Amino acid sequence: QVQLVESGGGLVQTGGSLRLSCAASGRIFSSYAMGWFRQAPGKEREFVAAIRRNSGSTYYADSVKGRVTISRDNAKEMVYLQMNSLKPEDTAVYYCAATWRMTVTIRSDYEYWGQGTQVTVSS
Repeated sequence: QVQLVESGGGLVQTGGSLRLSCAASGRIFSSYAMGWFRQAPGKEREFVAAIRRNSGSTYYADSVKGRVTISRDNAKEMVYLQMNSLKPEDTAVYYCAATWRMTVTIRSDYEYWGQGTQVTVSS
């Protein structure tokens, strides 16, 4: 089992920044690839970003590329999502997730999920 707890969400104006954090506990954190997903009201949960176990490779959705950076600290068992130049369409609940699979952009391939943190971007 892996337990994930997100934090750092909130209300921000268009163009602002937020840094989301995800604290992991349980099985060996460094064994898992980590991802961030988001779900807006009435929409499917969608992939945002992912990072492999050794932080060597990162992946981003086209909608956030260039504005978002995912990183991890295996010693602290933390994963982060730095979001800049936020837009109203970024408003959603953001979820941290963990997977041992190689496919890191597919929602259904993630085994463990946090409860989510709300991000609201006002126009």
